[in-house]
Amino acid sequence: MKKLVYSLIAGIFLISAAISSAGETVLSNYSTPSLKTTPAASIDKKIETAVTRNSFKVGYVDILKIAEQSDAGKVAKAHFEANADRHKSQIETKQKLIEKQKATLEAKLPTYSPEQRAAKIKDYEKKVDELRKMLQKADKEMKPLQEELFREIHAKIEKASRNFGEANGFTVILQKGELLYLGSGVDAQDVTAEIIAEVNKK
Repeated sequence: MKKLVYSLIAGIFLISAAISSAGETVLSNYSTPSLKTTPAASIDKKIETAVTRNSFKVGYVDILKIAEQSDAGKVAKAHFEANADRHKSQIETKQKLIEKQKATLEAKLPTYSPEQRAAKIKDYEKKVDELRKMLQKADKEMKPLQEELFREIHAKIEKASRNFGEANGFTVILQKGELLYLGSGVDAQDVTAEIIAEVNKK
């Protein structure tokens, strides 16, 4: 994300510098005497040509859409969900056993002797602690997997963006959420579909 923000800031500075440079170039080519003898239409045309020559081609993409719709994103999602479902199944089974034990304990608690009551409560608390540890283990396993899958799909998106950008003359390709404003002289295009196609290339 920081890399995308830095790219955006760098892109804005480059755009600003290019337009400023274009303006200075045009003004330096026309001193006050020449303006008196040069038709206004000709000057406007030269200014327009200078700005156009320094315009930037900017692409922007919907990262979430690429992650959801690209082949690589679908594979990563399926892999993550398969592991999540395995943990979920184990946790739900343990949870049902604890709920059943709790109901039995509450129903029979008045009939137990103090020693029996203490033993039953201790056993119940042990099962609850086991469930807590199971949840912690699942979280500990799933977070690194999620980060690993994200890095993999993000690397593929970056590579696809670079290949597509170089092949199609783009100055920069940014994440859609980071694109807040673009001034004149900037050709901005949503290239999400194109990047999905590029990611899908074998």
